[in-house]
Amino acid sequence: MDQPKVYAAKRSGLIRFLLVGMLLLPAAVFLLDREAFAEKPFMLLPLLAPIGLIAWIYLNTAYWLEDDKLRYKSGPWKGAVEVEKITQIVEGRTQWVGMKPALATKGLVIRYNRFDELYIAPGSNQEVIADLLAINPDIQVVKQ
Repeated sequence: MDQPKVYAAKRSGLIRFLLVGMLLLPAAVFLLDREAFAEKPFMLLPLLAPIGLIAWIYLNTAYWLEDDKLRYKSGPWKGAVEVEKITQIVEGRTQWVGMKPALATKGLVIRYNRFDELYIAPGSNQEVIADLLAINPDIQVVKQ
């Protein structure tokens, strides 16, 4: 069986600032009241849990083609879209709502079925589009 082609996620902008900010918050709280945390170190857990989730999403977001499906994972979220059901790809647009396993702007909005959309931001939009068109040449590509 062939290995699936994996596309790394583009990582830029807001997600990096969010991760750094979430790392600084527990450090600042710890520095402000060291004695409280020395007595009860488990008090840092509520501050560290979101950092773990954001780091998991940051380090584990990827897309790949396998069994004629575009698959994605982003931290605890994963899914797949059948390439034959993709009707349109909007390139260079950022989607702020909906299913968005992406870490950057100016990615791909993938429209499939009748009303479903998925926003991804691979390292190379062109490479993903070319590989999807090789499977389903009927996909309409729109550049924004």
